[in-house]
Amino acid sequence: MTIQLSTELGSIEIEKQVIATLAGGAAMECMGLVGMSSTRAMKDGIAELLRRENLSRGVEVHKENDQLFIDLYIIVSYGTKISEVANIVQERVQYTLKQTLGLDVDKVNIYVQGVRTL
Repeated sequence: MTIQLSTELGSIEIEKQVIATLAGGAAMECMGLVGMSSTRAMKDGIAELLRRENLSRGVEVHKENDQLFIDLYIIVSYGTKISEVANIVQERVQYTLKQTLGLDVDKVNIYVQGVRTL
């Protein structure tokens, strides 16, 4: 599935996978974030920490009525203020997608799946 943008010169189609990978990469640059978690349900109450090459698996991209929504499933570092980490991730993802793809993201939803000690 793709996201379509219209410009003066024509139309642009961007795969949701590209958006998810960029969003995951931007999130991983934030302090206090240990990694991305699988969007699937946790196994035995333990969130699965994804490797760097699987960042897009921790991100879901939705488009409804010309609004773009990003859902990020993250694992934060123990001892950090979770609300601050989530806020920084939201801002970073919105900024990165605006600067790289020219996309206006309406909402970035953060789902904290776990806390890890380093």
